[in-house]
Amino acid sequence: MLLFVSVASTRVAAQNSNTEKPVPILTGSFGAFSFVTGGQNLIDTQINPVLLVPLGDRWLIESRAEFEGLFQRSPAGGSYGGPVDKQVDYAQIDYIASPYVTVTAGRFLTPFGIFNERLYPVWIRALQPDPLILPINTAPSDGVMFRGGFPVNARANMNYSAYVSATSIGIGSVDSERHVGGRMGLFFPGPRLEVGGSWQRTLQDDRKNAFGFHMGWQPAKVPLNLRAEFAHSFEGSGYWIEGAYRLSQARFWQKAMRRTEVVARVQQFYTGEIGPDGADALGLPSANTREADFGVNYFLRDGLKGIASYGRQFSSAGNFNQWSFGIAYRFLIPLGRVGAPQP
Repeated sequence: MLLFVSVASTRVAAQNSNTEKPVPILTGSFGAFSFVTGGQNLIDTQINPVLLVPLGDRWLIESRAEFEGLFQRSPAGGSYGGPVDKQVDYAQIDYIASPYVTVTAGRFLTPFGIFNERLYPVWIRALQPDPLILPINTAPSDGVMFRGGFPVNARANMNYSAYVSATSIGIGSVDSERHVGGRMGLFFPGPRLEVGGSWQRTLQDDRKNAFGFHMGWQPAKVPLNLRAEFAHSFEGSGYWIEGAYRLSQARFWQKAMRRTEVVARVQQFYTGEIGPDGADALGLPSANTREADFGVNYFLRDGLKGIASYGRQFSSAGNFNQWSFGIAYRFLIPLGRVGAPQP
């Protein structure tokens, strides 16, 4: 998010960084998708606006809302219909205390694993279907978070997050559970590899621990993104491994190939101790599940891509195919005159 705030001022910072100020930015994404699961079609349309408001050099207000319509045709036929959900994913204020520490207060994305924070937006993710383990310990948190990073030595950098979430902040629509947790990772610039782990303890009801591991690798000589996550908790456990390869090195149809990305993901989920009804309420599979997905993304231009994917799910509840088609778009609008002088 901080990167977006700096976009407007960076273009002219070389001319006179002392007399210009950053401006608020409205950014986010739009997506329209068709998901066909076991022969049943679901139309998913969503818009996710993000508002970034810098206050001086050290303060930032940021918020993301989600408006999503899920429309299906009933088994008896007829027109498509369904709910339109509205929610606040995060609404927080950040204070950059030092180059190594940023303090966040409010409602924020829980930094458990990497998908929830880094890969969730439709214009970023390589495959539109969610990983099976995504609902594990990733509900938004209401509280305080400390995060940052620092060099360990010339070959490694460490990043960290530590947070505590309250049961309620007094607004019913954005309540969360009471928990404490953290995430730590090591990034090695040479091989462009990151490895890390997450931990969270619930401080209400069953008071259970959850932990996870993550990995990301971008080899320097190959246009490949390889990512993986593992999570284990009271609600269930599992893993996913995903590779996205840009065909920019192809020697044929080069104009089209450099815009094309192929993706594959394998994953597995194991049920926990909450039972089928509890799993359904959280959006988790109700039985042990294996899944493989394959997809293609075509970048029509920067911020606009078409997607298509096919997957096959296997479980004791039944085996079925999953298809997805659609388009994802990212927008970014400065809400002010770029390069406006400081008052």
